[in-house]
Amino acid sequence: MDGHTFVGQLRDDHETALSRLGSSKSLYALTGGEMNAPNVRAAAHDEASTAARLFADWADSEDDPDAAPVFQQVADDEQAHVDAIGSEEGSPDTSQAMYETLEGFSDFPARLGALAGRTLVTKKTAEQMVGFFVGDADPSSANTFRSLRDDYDDHLDAVADALDQACKTDEQWDEAKAAADAVVEAAYDDYVETLESMGVKPKNVC
Repeated sequence: MDGHTFVGQLRDDHETALSRLGSSKSLYALTGGEMNAPNVRAAAHDEASTAARLFADWADSEDDPDAAPVFQQVADDEQAHVDAIGSEEGSPDTSQAMYETLEGFSDFPARLGALAGRTLVTKKTAEQMVGFFVGDADPSSANTFRSLRDDYDDHLDAVADALDQACKTDEQWDEAKAAADAVVEAAYDDYVETLESMGVKPKNVC
């Protein structure tokens, strides 16, 4: 196993969930059914703000010399995303379910795996936001979210490289994979529950 194989396997294992998390229904859920530009931007702002705080905390508490710089870079990038998005309004019913799962991990193999899972999810969301703003005839905002999407590609590469250094045993790879699976599943379960509460059948989304 190596880090890039790990990320590829994670993507393949959750292909259906990630596809649905990258659909327009995902934005519908994120905005509480109020899918307009201010609410899409606000949902992205809330997510980036939460991520910046969490990964800064991980960087501060992490002793591993390979993992800590990855967490710090993600925290710095997410703070830059907050500034680039430029919204201070909270979105309706923005869920933190994925971050509640992330907060449960305390050591670097699991945290690196969890970050990989989170990055696959947020990359899908960013891709959908690019499409939203293209459709909204707002090329400036579309370019902002393209930049976020590109950062997530960089984060996946950094996580893969750090996993190569951090995981020396099968047990550590298994720990990272279990954490990654849990994060993607938390995001998808929240997506399903949110849409069902709004009277939408998410399993019909491809």
